[in-house]
Amino acid sequence: MSDPQRAAILEVINTVATSYLQGKIKAVKLSFIAMLSGGHILLEDIPGLGKTTLALTIAQVLGLTFGRVQCTSDLLPSDITGLSIFNRDENRFTFVRGPIFNNILLADEVNRAMPKTQSAMLEAMEERRVTVEGTTYKLPDPFLVIATQNPTEQAGTYPLPESQIDRFLIRTGLGYPPAEIEQAIIKQGGIREEIMKISPLLSAEAIHDARRSIQEKIYLSDKVTGYIMQIIAETRAHPLVAAGISTRGGISIAQAAKVHAYLEGREFVAPEDVMAIAVPVGAHRLVLKPENEHLDKEEILRAVINDLPVPLA
Repeated sequence: MSDPQRAAILEVINTVATSYLQGKIKAVKLSFIAMLSGGHILLEDIPGLGKTTLALTIAQVLGLTFGRVQCTSDLLPSDITGLSIFNRDENRFTFVRGPIFNNILLADEVNRAMPKTQSAMLEAMEERRVTVEGTTYKLPDPFLVIATQNPTEQAGTYPLPESQIDRFLIRTGLGYPPAEIEQAIIKQGGIREEIMKISPLLSAEAIHDARRSIQEKIYLSDKVTGYIMQIIAETRAHPLVAAGISTRGGISIAQAAKVHAYLEGREFVAPEDVMAIAVPVGAHRLVLKPENEHLDKEEILRAVINDLPVPLA
């Protein structure tokens, strides 16, 4: 498959993963899959592993506008969406846009915000628009929410409702880097200032062109669609699961699989593409029965996939 945008995107992924975020290739690739799918990504891990650095780096290399919200228990919805302020000179109210009016929004420690504030992002994430005081404002395109959350067992956290978790295309963690890479990172120190000096390596137009290529050129066969449906059906019938993957979850798996096939240089979606992205796209959508909430959703979905026969594409 010959596509100049694909080659440029792969080069950016490689540059980011080798020069700025060593040992984070999986999270970097999944972030670009979310961007190309038109979805959003939730990074869940303990503090200090580079979640914020990842979001900042992606914004810099793409030359996109970047906004950040540090979520706390006293954060208001208007702190995210913006608010109207009375302008005495013009004798009228003027809308001051909040940080959500950027191409990339980093919602840092999103599960430390109150549920009312968390819900302020719902319309924006799904509809790409914000309604404030009866007026609707469109958000820029591309628009990507990168939210980070701390493990729910940590103090001061409010679990995200299922409706909001389902709006994230991908959930993943960063994990600790390999020991030798971590030692080099510790020796080098922080790279925030270095990141701010990065020249854009890819334009918004290139992202739009890649999205069009994915929609128009990547073929999803009935066999692979049936394979996705099998995975969904198995999660709904699983004895440990109260609610399996939704229809929106199935659409998300199909869309992310198309992007994965595109990055792999194929013009069709193979079962391997579905297997590669099904867990980060689907696991967080599972609702476990109360007595099973301590179990790992990713392991449950991985077991479901391993038990299913792989179709010949």
